[in-house]
Amino acid sequence: MSKKLTRILIAVVVCLVVGFLSGFATQSSVDTWYPTLNKPSFNPPNWIFAPVWTILYIIMGISAGIVWARGFYHLWVKTALYHFGFQLLFNAMWSIVFFGFQKPFWALLIIITLVVLILLTIKWFKVVNRVAAYLLIPYLLWVCFATILNFSIWQLN
Repeated sequence: MSKKLTRILIAVVVCLVVGFLSGFATQSSVDTWYPTLNKPSFNPPNWIFAPVWTILYIIMGISAGIVWARGFYHLWVKTALYHFGFQLLFNAMWSIVFFGFQKPFWALLIIITLVVLILLTIKWFKVVNRVAAYLLIPYLLWVCFATILNFSIWQLN
């Protein structure tokens, strides 16, 4: 197997594991606390979140793997992947705070920070590989939507 494909597969697995672990925080409240919240009219049905996030984590992993395949010894690759890791941490933290701790306001602050971190990650990925950067755009758009949803839920409750 090529080095590039190996790194893409490892990155995809890492992203999926982070998503799976974040799912534990989500599961604790998705059937109990979350249904009791007032939600905006544009709130998607619950069943849509798992497939969307799975696809996004796979795309994120492909993107990170493409960057990593350029060689971790390059300063730009290291910088790009550090940004990626940091935003992935905030991604997981959002689920823990919103669903696990049931704190929409604090989750809103985290997701706003996440949007900024994703933008910085895209900027650094673009320095290394344009395709890798563009692959993160659906993720950015979904997190922007999630930010609006988070804000609306906080406002309504």
